[in-house]
Amino acid sequence: MDFPLLYNNLFGGFPWELPHIYRQHAPVYYLDEVRTSRLIITGKDDVNILLDQSFMLERGSYYRKIPVQLLIFSNEGHTLSNNPWHGKIKVRKELKWLEKYDHTKLNITNNLALMR
Repeated sequence: MDFPLLYNNLFGGFPWELPHIYRQHAPVYYLDEVRTSRLIITGKDDVNILLDQSFMLERGSYYRKIPVQLLIFSNEGHTLSNNPWHGKIKVRKELKWLEKYDHTKLNITNNLALMR
């Protein structure tokens, strides 16, 4: 995907041409409206969503006392496809997160044992 083309088509211009539009759509400016716990998973080498954006979201949530955890995979990009174990770790972490914060209380503890 050619991101400059995407930016131009999606927002009508580049960030330096239309900064007010990009600010209007940037999630970091809406953290005061968020109340939901979040698990942020990213690859250290992700070029689609830069690591500093994940850090900002994590820190903003932490300071607002919203349960948050940031999991960063080294040598991984956006798809976490370089190491098959990273995908397994990601799914296990997501299931544990849902078990802890999902109010429907999934019964997945026994299923996690099967994944080992």
